[in-house]
Amino acid sequence: EVQLVESGGGLVQPGGSLRLSCAASGFTFRSYPMSWVRQAPGKGLEWVSTSGGGNTVYADSVKGRFTASRDDAKNMLYLQMNSLKPEDTAVYYCAKPQSSGWFKGQGTQVTVSS
Repeated sequence: EVQLVESGGGLVQPGGSLRLSCAASGFTFRSYPMSWVRQAPGKGLEWVSTSGGGNTVYADSVKGRFTASRDDAKNMLYLQMNSLKPEDTAVYYCAKPQSSGWFKGQGTQVTVSS
């Protein structure tokens, strides 16, 4: 059974930092590009980053502030978020590609507010 479990979210002030983690199991993690996606209140799902094959690509909205990484030996995906802005407030999901869209975990809430 595929499982993705995110952690590390919380409340942070603007300009602050958080590090999200995603523990993956039930599939060959190293064989898949893995993504972070997010959903802000009242909005649709937004792609944040995808890591695979030694490369990572980012949405323009987070480029230069967020850094995604993965540890294939531990089946872990990470997202280091710096210089956080109120508009980064969202539920963040770790996502594995599937035939139709993504398989996501339960998500972790990130709230950026003073």
